[in-house]
Amino acid sequence: MESVKSQSYEVHLGQLAEAALKQHIAKINYSKVFVLVDENTKEHCLPSFKEMLNHPIDHIFEIKSGEEHKHIYTCLDLWKQLSNFDGDRKSLLINLGGGVITDMGGFVASTFKRGIDFINIPTTLLSMVDASIGGKTGVDLGALKNQIGVINQPQMVLVFPEFLKTLDPRQVTSGYAEMLKHGLIMDAEYWQNLKTDGNFTDASCIQRSIALKNEVVLEDPTEKGLRKILNFGHTLGHAIESYCLENPNKKTLLHGEAIAVGMILEGYLSHELKGLPKLSLLEIKDVFLKYFDLVEFDDNDIRAILQLLKYDKKNSHGDVNFVLLQSIGTAVTDVKVPVELFYKAFAYYRE
Repeated sequence: MESVKSQSYEVHLGQLAEAALKQHIAKINYSKVFVLVDENTKEHCLPSFKEMLNHPIDHIFEIKSGEEHKHIYTCLDLWKQLSNFDGDRKSLLINLGGGVITDMGGFVASTFKRGIDFINIPTTLLSMVDASIGGKTGVDLGALKNQIGVINQPQMVLVFPEFLKTLDPRQVTSGYAEMLKHGLIMDAEYWQNLKTDGNFTDASCIQRSIALKNEVVLEDPTEKGLRKILNFGHTLGHAIESYCLENPNKKTLLHGEAIAVGMILEGYLSHELKGLPKLSLLEIKDVFLKYFDLVEFDDNDIRAILQLLKYDKKNSHGDVNFVLLQSIGTAVTDVKVPVELFYKAFAYYRE
C-alpha cells in the first residue's frame, strides 16, 4: 500500500505508517511528546499505539468524546495543560482519535506558542478519509460547525485500518457517506464500485478516498476554488447536524448521517438547477436510504434549518453558495439556490 504525498506531509497506511512514525520521532529531537485521546481511543487504541511507538510519552491528555465537546473551552483546558506539563515550541502533539480529536488537536497545536508540530492518527473511517486530511483545524461556535480555526498542515497522517474494528457499525457507516461523496464529486467509477461492492473498509478503498481528497487539496489548499467541491452535501448537511445537536427533541446525528441527508437534498437541487439526470437523482437517494435511516423533518424543523444556512462558512457577500452535481462524478461550485427549491428538496426527501 503506497503512501499518499500531500503538500508538506505524507499520509502513510498500515506498516508504512508505523515505520514512518518511528523514523520521524528518532530523527527529530522533540523536547516533549504528548498524546491527545478521548475515553474511547484511550481504551481501544492507546495500548496498541504505545506498544508500537516504543518511545516515552510525557503526558496523555484526555477529553470527552463527541461533537458537543469540540469548543474553545476544551481548547483552553488543553492549552493550560500543555503549559503545566512544560510544553514548548519543540514539543509534539499526537492526535489519536476521530474527527473531533484531529480537528481540535490540530487547532490547539497550531495556536499553542504560535504553533507546535502535530501528527494525526485518525481512528474512525470518517477521519481517515476526510477530517485528518488537508490541514483544516478548528472548533465549533455553539452549535455552529467549524466556525473558528486555521488551515495548518500536520507533520504526517498515519492510517491504521485495524482501528476500525474498535468502532460500532454506526460510526463506520458515517465515514462511508464521505467516501460516497468523493465518488459523486470526482469519480463516477469509484461511486459505482463503492455502492455495489459494500466492502468500503478495505484499505484500498480508504486509500482511494484519501487520494481523491488529496488531489483536490493539492490544487487548492486554501479553498479559493476547486476545494469547494468537497462541500457537496455539507451546506444543508451541516445546518441539519447543528440543528439536531442543539434541539433536545431531535436525535443527534453523526456527521456522515447528516451529510447523507444533505446529499439527497442537494442532489435534488442539482437536478432542478444543473440538469443532474432524474435517474442519477433516484440512484443517489436509493443508495443513501439503503444505509441511512430516513430522518423526520416537519415544517418548523425545515424553517429552523434554513435559518442556519446564513452561518455557512462558504457564504460570501450575504449569498449562500452551494456545490451541486451536473452528473455523477462532476461537481460545480458557487451556485445560488432560490428559497422555494429548498422546500421542494425536503418534500422530495420525505416522499
